[in-house]
Amino acid sequence: MDCYCISGLGADQRIFSRLDLPGVDLRPLPWLGPERFESIGAYAGRMREGISGERPLLMGVSFGGMMAIEIAKKIPGARVILVSSIRHHHQLPGWIKWGGRLYPSWFNPRIRAPRKTMGFIENYFIGVESAEDGRLVSEFQNKVDRRFLHWSIHVIARWRNEWTPPSLYHIHGGRDRMFPLRKVQPTHIVADGGHLMVFNRAEEMSRILRQLIVP
Repeated sequence: MDCYCISGLGADQRIFSRLDLPGVDLRPLPWLGPERFESIGAYAGRMREGISGERPLLMGVSFGGMMAIEIAKKIPGARVILVSSIRHHHQLPGWIKWGGRLYPSWFNPRIRAPRKTMGFIENYFIGVESAEDGRLVSEFQNKVDRRFLHWSIHVIARWRNEWTPPSLYHIHGGRDRMFPLRKVQPTHIVADGGHLMVFNRAEEMSRILRQLIVP
């Protein structure tokens, strides 16, 4: 079985590297460079070109989950697994909505905030718990394309989705600081999991995913 994996904002396929899913081929969908003024729907249409089959399985983490929903709109038979993500814009925290809308004026992509300060804040919300977590997240932060980051924050803050795929599972952490549990209605909960749980709670995540998708 193929499972198309979409990582979170700025991350890559390494976020899925600890999952143990016998019989499942995890196929990462790489992020693309956004076109100028491209909508999230148009972007999802380009990502959809990397997917085959009439009933593909899509697994998205954080922003990757939002993108999985947008891709599923273009593939009627798609099945979706959200991890540390949200289903619709009502579940988006207010600070992300308003902070993202102000991003172009408050956070000029040519101006970098002090790395130490921003890194501490990002690590807190992402849920870094160990030196290994920190090294991985730091690598993501240092290599993320600034144009892609700017575009992503823009479309996340303006996401207006209210549609839920007919076939959807949602796995969420009880200690997620980015998307607090109280604002979402997941089908499965990892009680002590944070936003990075697909990596640092991989054993429990694998157990849940095997129940859902392993043939």
